[in-house]
Amino acid sequence: MQEKIIILGAGIMQGPVIKIAKELGFYTIAVDGDSNAVNAEIADQFEKIDLKDKEGIETLARSIQEDGGNLGIMTAGTDFSASVAWTAERLGLQGIPYETALNASDKIRMRTCFKKAGLPSPAFISISGNTAALPANMPGNFPLVIKPVDNMGGRGCRLANSTEECYVSIADALRFSRSGRVIVETFLDGPEFSIDAIICNGEITICGLADRNICFPPYFIEMGHTMPTKHPVIEQEAILEIFCKGVRSLGLADKGNIGAAKGDIKLGPGGPMIGEIAARLSGGYMSGWTYPYASGAVPIKAAILIALGKKPQGLRPLKTWTSAERAFISVPGTVKEITGLEDARNMPFVKDLFLRANAGSKVDFPRNNVSKCGNIISAAPGREAATEAAEKAARSILIRLAPNSPETEAFLSAPLQKAFPPDAFKVNEKIKELLSELPETAILQDDKPENFYIVSFPEFAALGLSDYAGRTLPENLDAIRKLTGLSLPEIHAKNLKYTDNNNKSLLGKSFWKALIRGAYQGAVYYYDCLRRNNETNI
Repeated sequence: MQEKIIILGAGIMQGPVIKIAKELGFYTIAVDGDSNAVNAEIADQFEKIDLKDKEGIETLARSIQEDGGNLGIMTAGTDFSASVAWTAERLGLQGIPYETALNASDKIRMRTCFKKAGLPSPAFISISGNTAALPANMPGNFPLVIKPVDNMGGRGCRLANSTEECYVSIADALRFSRSGRVIVETFLDGPEFSIDAIICNGEITICGLADRNICFPPYFIEMGHTMPTKHPVIEQEAILEIFCKGVRSLGLADKGNIGAAKGDIKLGPGGPMIGEIAARLSGGYMSGWTYPYASGAVPIKAAILIALGKKPQGLRPLKTWTSAERAFISVPGTVKEITGLEDARNMPFVKDLFLRANAGSKVDFPRNNVSKCGNIISAAPGREAATEAAEKAARSILIRLAPNSPETEAFLSAPLQKAFPPDAFKVNEKIKELLSELPETAILQDDKPENFYIVSFPEFAALGLSDYAGRTLPENLDAIRKLTGLSLPEIHAKNLKYTDNNNKSLLGKSFWKALIRGAYQGAVYYYDCLRRNNETNI
């Protein structure tokens, strides 16, 4: 009789789990609350059940178990290890106790376990429901980190630098909390790392230590990670030691337990500090992509096998490559078109491109790790080649927004500022002053494409800045020319009075402001709106 495995989730992150389980000869049952989940059709069987519905999952598993044969249950890249543990415990399947899973799911329980074990972890308090006043026992001075007790992917997680920001952050976190609770923690600055591990009968096998690229405060947006870490061995050893102690403090590695652990660790001036540890393999393309590409090991294979009571396989590294994952994002609006996808896919060392937005999609500047437009994954023998490949491919993908969008208008009309969402280019006060002195855009009635010129802004160009995606100003101007199909020669403002301008449409101050605020996307959007509005008025 064919052995069966229940896999919670049928999204992108669970694709490798379903595929590898099928390659191993197991019958796969994917469970997801979304019947349109991207990998629902590749499983042998799909069941639409909300992953929070642990009793419903238990009922399904029991009916499968009654048919006979060996059965296992697991997840990777979801926040529902507690649903896995609930079912495994009640049906006598391989796994961890339900209460242990809660230690690794509920951030209050998690922090309490770390504190009891004397492990370095942020000081914290919990807040339940709406609060009219902040508690007197706040965990420390500003800045503070506020997040929902029971969610993942950075949803509702943000930094607060004042009492006013605390109230806003708490309200945001509560929207993402299933239990109506938030945690307030002290903030530790420093580099951040992700770790995956397989746990089998008390033994912890590390499956990768990656450097994370966290951007865009007050949110914590992971714009990519690189596997393996570039940090010295002595620091790696300290990080992994604290991680393993954290895993044991939660009870995940108690005798008889099998499963996985995913950790986020920060390295501060005083050494490593535990951010979070979950009872599952990671999402974020790490366990299913970057670690296998970098090492040749396949932790998902081991996780599937131990869930079915078998000896883990695939954990021995076979090579020492580097794999890099990088995200690409958008300013707010509605996608008109996305170009450059095939060029990105065909670049040297690029392994995968995952697209989360298409023409017609509503997009926003990311406030969590599930609202990005897509991801690139590369792998190469050397670190520099891998990171350069992923970053170059991500920059080659251009997202053009539909004109006359209220969301884009609101974003671009905001003054140049330090607040969120950030300006694409960080300019100083002198550049802002010079920008205000540029001539405004002047459009001809016939607005023929060959008549469009850019008023040059040499003082801005001389700064040599890159935008938040790493594109230089020349690269942004090339992207604008590519998307609009215009040559857009530049003409210096000082020369305008000596030039016959009767046949020239000039892109001036507002064009540059849109570019500084929203990079090539802002400038192209500004041009598209000019053309459309001018055509309407003719």
